[in-house]
Amino acid sequence: MSLNPLSFDLASLQAAYRSGTSVREVIAESLARCRADTHHAFIHVLTDAEVAPLLARLDGVDPASLPLFGVPFVIKDNIDLAGIPTTAGCPEFAYTPTENAFLIQQLLAAGAVPVGKANLDQFATGLNGTRSPYGACRNAFDPDFISGGSSSGSAVSVAKGYATFSLGTDTAGSGRVPASFNNLVGLKPTLGLLSGTGMVPACRSLDTVSIFALTAGDVQAVLGAAAAFDAADAYSRAAQPFGVDFSVGPFRFGVPRAEDLEFFGNDAAAKLFATSVERLKSLGGTAVEVDLTPFLEAARLLYDGPWVAERYVAIQDFINAQPEAVFPPVRTIIEGGRSVTGAQAFAASYRLKALKRVCDAVWTDIDCLLTPTAGTIYRIDAMQADPIQLNSNLGRYTNF
Repeated sequence: MSLNPLSFDLASLQAAYRSGTSVREVIAESLARCRADTHHAFIHVLTDAEVAPLLARLDGVDPASLPLFGVPFVIKDNIDLAGIPTTAGCPEFAYTPTENAFLIQQLLAAGAVPVGKANLDQFATGLNGTRSPYGACRNAFDPDFISGGSSSGSAVSVAKGYATFSLGTDTAGSGRVPASFNNLVGLKPTLGLLSGTGMVPACRSLDTVSIFALTAGDVQAVLGAAAAFDAADAYSRAAQPFGVDFSVGPFRFGVPRAEDLEFFGNDAAAKLFATSVERLKSLGGTAVEVDLTPFLEAARLLYDGPWVAERYVAIQDFINAQPEAVFPPVRTIIEGGRSVTGAQAFAASYRLKALKRVCDAVWTDIDCLLTPTAGTIYRIDAMQADPIQLNSNLGRYTNF
């Protein structure tokens, strides 16, 4: 069959395999799409020789026996794939791992096939996708606009149809903002649900691998294959029950007060959010106004507080030795972590704990909280002209 019109969503791909399409045909098509990319989505696309042993593992395997059989996926280039350099968006930092990240090993065992390492905001520091020596990643729908970051290439590669899903990472919105800007489902699992072994951290106590896909069902399938306890990761934990059973009756969803909503002059975004609220009401939900003040204060602690020291700790030997190798806005942020004191760290952790107590009380009255993912989007040239403030605007609803 011709693969050119084939969508790589999981249902379409599984149907293609049932009809007799070979895994080599699918992966060849995926690689061809990746290699034709003009949006700066990749740092490295796997060669035929590099992907050959990954395909050989699937020879003679029944496609129905593995949940992600022959599924092409893309990996943010701060997650290790054995034999392929990990750069974290900085060529001078690059190293070649001899082992796969724990999470990658889980996905390979489920039958998935990696096809590329994705571009990112350097050292996963940014929400916009322009902070990379490999080029500013372009939005999948309009290349004049930002892709969102830091998992920029991960999002664009799925939105452009190069792969079924991709892995990003998310500390402050890096897996959710680019999902929003490229019309994807972006999941940030809670800390420890997905292993961080083999990932270059940004803020180790907050980071989690994130998942991009075209549908919520595809994200759930990937999560199901990837989530496993990893004894080597001090933050790893077994999965706990989650979610709300909306079939048992009406549900209540939180909506920020009007004075807490900020769209930075983007009237179209405000209208789209209002439409989302009405959509949930039509599905049987009751809107409950929520005061975002404590959430927003918690958000400010992430960059205005001592957690920036974690970014410095993650690469301190490298940035101390080669500060000129780090992109200027990234260097400014990370070097700010040098001066953080232990007293500041403890004081901020006490404040965060107090804010969490206030925010936890919100959940006694609602089943879920609806906010914009980002209040607006920017053109690449505007972002590069004002990289700190505009980036901060993008994290208003994700940093907390």
